[in-house]
Amino acid sequence: MANTYTQIHIHAVFAVQNRECIIKKEWKDELYKYISGIVKNNNHKLLAINGMQDHIHILVGMRPAQSLSDLMQDIKGGSSKWINDKRFVRGKFSWQEGYGAFAYNKSTLPVVISYIEKQEEHHGKKSFREEYKELLKEFEVEYDEHYIFKDI
Repeated sequence: MANTYTQIHIHAVFAVQNRECIIKKEWKDELYKYISGIVKNNNHKLLAINGMQDHIHILVGMRPAQSLSDLMQDIKGGSSKWINDKRFVRGKFSWQEGYGAFAYNKSTLPVVISYIEKQEEHHGKKSFREEYKELLKEFEVEYDEHYIFKDI
């Protein structure tokens, strides 16, 4: 797209179906590399990725040629299929429906990247549910408690 100039940085958060703690240390780095490949193949730039056994955070520099919802569908659908093909979990793996997405300007990227990189440390102090609700409140996103990522 000639003469199109953008600076779009999106922090997306998504959870394993029923928030099961099934992303294991033994294969999470492979999963992150696979997701990185999906982002790159869609002509975006992955700036950070990390998470816990039940959810993932990604920070993406997005190009305007694809919608966020299409990118998230590619990431979640492609990685679910990959996890199932590799048989990393018993039964069928899937991500929970929906995601959170938050936009940041370039000057705040180092703070967001550090936050994503320190997920293990961060979750020693607060739960995923608390973290997610804090993000929604910080960005003044109205939400229905009923639709916050569900526990088992």
